[in-house]
Amino acid sequence: MAQSILDAMSGASTGTLQVTDPLNFWGGRRVAPRQQADAQDVFEPATGRVLCQLIPCKAEEVDEAMQSAHTAYLKWSKMSGMERARVMLEAARIIRERREAISKLEVINNGKSITEALADIDFSWQCVEYYAGLAGTLAGQHIQLPSGAFAYTRREALGVCAGIGAFNYPFQIAVVKSAPALACGNAMVFKPSPMTPVTAVILAEIYKEAGAPDGLFCVVQGGPETGTLLCQHPMVAKVSFTGSVPTGKKIMEMSAKGVKPVTLELGGKSPLIIFKDCELENAIKGALMANFLTQGQVCCNGTRVFVQREIMPKFLEEVVKRTKAIPVGDPLLDATRMGALISKPQLDKALGFVSQAKKEGAKVLCGGEPFTPSDPNLAGGYYMSPCVLDSCRDDMTCVKEEIFGPVMSVLAFDTEEEVLQRANSTTFGLASGVFTRDISRAHRVAENLQAGTCFINNYNVSPVEVPFGGYKNSGFGRENGQVTIEYYSQLKTVVVEMGDVESLF
Repeated sequence: MAQSILDAMSGASTGTLQVTDPLNFWGGRRVAPRQQADAQDVFEPATGRVLCQLIPCKAEEVDEAMQSAHTAYLKWSKMSGMERARVMLEAARIIRERREAISKLEVINNGKSITEALADIDFSWQCVEYYAGLAGTLAGQHIQLPSGAFAYTRREALGVCAGIGAFNYPFQIAVVKSAPALACGNAMVFKPSPMTPVTAVILAEIYKEAGAPDGLFCVVQGGPETGTLLCQHPMVAKVSFTGSVPTGKKIMEMSAKGVKPVTLELGGKSPLIIFKDCELENAIKGALMANFLTQGQVCCNGTRVFVQREIMPKFLEEVVKRTKAIPVGDPLLDATRMGALISKPQLDKALGFVSQAKKEGAKVLCGGEPFTPSDPNLAGGYYMSPCVLDSCRDDMTCVKEEIFGPVMSVLAFDTEEEVLQRANSTTFGLASGVFTRDISRAHRVAENLQAGTCFINNYNVSPVEVPFGGYKNSGFGRENGQVTIEYYSQLKTVVVEMGDVESLF
């Protein structure tokens, strides 16, 4: 089934695909919905036309997926790390082999440019490959005790983990959550965003084709109600969620009732600090990368750009020139660098932030308006011209709240002490960045920024080897890197007495 829709991608163009196959997956196969109630349209962002129908899973279906995953977990967790690694390496190979077709399908469902989607899929197979490499290294510790006694620890799987994804990186998030989970011996039931339901099931088919037990990676479709069923299901051992802060708080609250550990990768309003001694060309490139990837729909984007006053005119001149030159349009064309936002409501929300910024005194230097590509087939798509806002203040709505659209807010600063205080004056703490030639200042600023990641002289560079996660309201737990193994496993201590028991009784 994976190949059938992926085969169709070779000749697919924007506005031509219709998805009719079932989007749920458990028991080693796609599963059609039990009923047709509560169906909702899924749109192709580039055209605004209906791509497919999504029917949310109800309690009986979620339970069926859980039972399937649990059965697979019992087999998978007893396999050695090297045996699991072989399956995962084969899955990585298949993803790599089909990267272009998967990327096209991702673009049609998500709206981002094909250039970005290809990078996302490359990251995905690298992620599976990375955790396959760690699967065989999982080990405990031996502790020598007095009189020949000893203890050892075992790193064991948790069980069935629930993954809940977001719309901005549909396939990649499914991989980022499942790869470390599977490496540790767990199974996973994954719920994609209801706006991007199409590619997670492709990953499920790839895991099966690679040799994973049926049910090891299941996909259930739906919105908040289905997510609630996952969090509250007694078989779920852990929940990993990517999304907004309000939803993350609800996930945490529901999971707490079952004492389930959670990983929360939530929103951000990240600061990017550009000092006057920076390499300005790199800082300009960094600011563009920090704001306009995936149409600005990236949680770690550096959307508060603090520029030292002395270089502000030169910075703005060049940033505006390059922002105006960003090719916006058909996301499947190689020349396109910005596609469509995920939905009409999201487009309206981003445009609303720009209108509010103008009312509060910000100056629109470019963009911030609905964009209509020249191709008439794209007339119904959710496009927006990328926007740069000047004369911003810390108390403005566009500076305080996450926009999730292609809007850069630029703020002037004078001193390091001042900008650090302003940068940290937020409830978020996902990412941050600094551009400077002063190596001491770079590390000093990185130390004092209250964020889970700090980029020095670059931005939005997140290889799979490097942990990613937030401070404060941006969440907790980490994804990527070796440390993620600790979030998908548990430690058992075994104490062994080699002599007689000494008793007080």
